[in-house]
Amino acid sequence: MPPMEHVIVLSAVLFAIGAIGALTRRNLIAILMSIELMLNAVNLAFLVFARMWADVTGHIFVLMVITVAAAEVAVGLGIVIALVRNRDSVNVEDASLLKW
Repeated sequence: MPPMEHVIVLSAVLFAIGAIGALTRRNLIAILMSIELMLNAVNLAFLVFARMWADVTGHIFVLMVITVAAAEVAVGLGIVIALVRNRDSVNVEDASLLKW
């Protein structure tokens, strides 16, 4: 097993990559993938801290984050399908046109 500091740094790097991807992309699917990357980085950090402190609470939080991620994917893909059906595009700028 690698040292826990290395895994925490990996988690921080993955979170930063996800945040940069979510802020710079215009494609809605790429933004959703970046958010999933951020959630997985948080899961990794939770698991490392749970192992470091020998506590099961981190595992419970990971299960909750996975549940939220599944709900986010379901809602996000519903929005993507509605956007593609109405505008034939997955560009985020076209999503504001779904209001009316």
